[in-house]
Amino acid sequence: MTQRPLLPLTLDTQLCFALYSASLAMTKAYKPLLDRLGLTYPQYLAMLVLWEGDDVTVKDIAARLNLDSATITPLLKRLEAQGYVERTRGTDDERLVFIRLTKAGTSLKRAARDVPTEIFGATGQAREFLFRLRDDLAQLRGTLNEHLERG
Repeated sequence: MTQRPLLPLTLDTQLCFALYSASLAMTKAYKPLLDRLGLTYPQYLAMLVLWEGDDVTVKDIAARLNLDSATITPLLKRLEAQGYVERTRGTDDERLVFIRLTKAGTSLKRAARDVPTEIFGATGQAREFLFRLRDDLAQLRGTLNEHLERG
């Protein structure tokens, strides 16, 4: 027996569309801020991972961003061309590629320090609401990933 939908099958009642369109709006809000830094949104996310802990593998960065290594490799190559990171092969296992921040990549963190504050202001929402929303979305992502892993 199939369950009836909880909501009508219309665009504006779909959770997926609310998440998708909010994500697009968030990315657009970031664009002018990141343009000043010379970064795309995906590059910014990768740099956030590196600013948390330098000298990590491509595989580890991809896992943190919920992407596969093949998707993140071109992005990291562009960051290397910009002078923000260095890529080196592992000495024990040449299949591993380590990403290290350069001095320019480390300096970029200082230039990016006001980005979160500007985005918080752009939302027009209280910090408590935004922190709760972030935590709720992280929980939703975890639940969906568990569902997908179970098959």
